[in-house]
Amino acid sequence: MQYLNSAFVQFFELIHQWVAIVTPNKNISYGVAIILMTVIIKLVILPLNIKQVKSSMVMNELQPEIKKLQEKYKNDPQKSQQEMMKLYKEKGANPLSGCFPMLIQWPILIALYYVFNNLSGINGVEFLWIKDLAKSDIALAILSGATTYFSGSLMMPSGNSAQAKQSATMNISMSVFMIIFSWKLKSALVLYWVISNLIQIAQTVVMKKLGMHRSVSNA
Repeated sequence: MQYLNSAFVQFFELIHQWVAIVTPNKNISYGVAIILMTVIIKLVILPLNIKQVKSSMVMNELQPEIKKLQEKYKNDPQKSQQEMMKLYKEKGANPLSGCFPMLIQWPILIALYYVFNNLSGINGVEFLWIKDLAKSDIALAILSGATTYFSGSLMMPSGNSAQAKQSATMNISMSVFMIIFSWKLKSALVLYWVISNLIQIAQTVVMKKLGMHRSVSNA
């Protein structure tokens, strides 16, 4: 873990050096460096995100079949659950796909926590409305929770199945947790999280539109 933390520190410092050449103003360069680093990280994990978006799309397509199974085995919940799990496996779907984008990023978030806690250069640095990237910001914390919620909701399976309800509950819980958690963190790290969520939302919307277009074309 120490090696990963050190690698992220060097990675961020290198990006900031490049940005500082173009924009020497620290109140701009550090914020832009965080955004660029976020974009690069999202590109690296893009294949995993694509897989999870596809899984969530399959889940939505399976909702009519899931409803039929629930009605067929309404007096046998255990059998209903077994048949649904079998269906998920056959179709390559995951009922908790909406939670995976955040789980994928968690080790990265921990590494970046180390980066910004050991980066003295951000002390007193402003960016946008943020007064100090080294301190917490309530507005940014709320944005963290809101973008976490919308990012997850785009991946939620539709319908009233037990899995859909469970995924929705987990999404709300994680969003509230991120608001509380972000309120205690340095704004530099929370800014990364918010930008990452915004990119995730854009990726999901584009992929779903492309998937829907293909479905219509093949119909």
